[in-house]
Amino acid sequence: MLTIGKTTIEVVRGSVLDQDVDAIVNAANMLMRGGGGIDGAIHRAAGPNLLTELQRVAPEGVATSEAIVTSAHDLKQKYIIHVAGPIYRNYADEEAARLLSDCYFNALQAAEEHELSSIGFCSISTGIYGYPLEDAAPLALETVQKYFQGRTSDIRQVVFAMFTAREYEIFAQELNRLKSNYRGKFVPCCWIHKNTFLIKNREPKTPNLLLLYNNKSTFRN
Repeated sequence: MLTIGKTTIEVVRGSVLDQDVDAIVNAANMLMRGGGGIDGAIHRAAGPNLLTELQRVAPEGVATSEAIVTSAHDLKQKYIIHVAGPIYRNYADEEAARLLSDCYFNALQAAEEHELSSIGFCSISTGIYGYPLEDAAPLALETVQKYFQGRTSDIRQVVFAMFTAREYEIFAQELNRLKSNYRGKFVPCCWIHKNTFLIKNREPKTPNLLLLYNNKSTFRN
């Protein structure tokens, strides 16, 4: 577990559907009409009224990384935050990373707008969408960490619920890395646009990167 201000970030083994949180994040598709994997599982558990609501609030679907909030219907949580993750093969690495980071950032913003105190994530885009888990895990956790740094938030708990053993192992390892790097140590990440993502084991190619070192900001051109 990592604590930033009044917010805790933790990784657990299990289904996001089982988490005692105000909202869970659904790794949906751009059509917002249900699908396979966790998307299908959430629709089945929430009941048919979820699809009816999505048809009303997202009649044309959504853009990649856009967040849509619905009632949780038959689930025990209050809300579902639906985000369409990037299909990895459709983007260059940097753009895929930016879009995946946006998924987590936008979901947190949606939770803030609905005055929620807790949120549960699954691993977005690492299933059939093909995003490498070893890259997605640090990106997801870094994004959430940086979201709460220097920010006053009503969100008190962020849970990453990993369904498979491999997901749990990799996310838990990355959370431990963040814990060891937090407070004054170098965190190998960069900011592009409004969000953060981790470029792992390669030199950033995008200009004007805002590098974070010891929680201070410097620009590289």
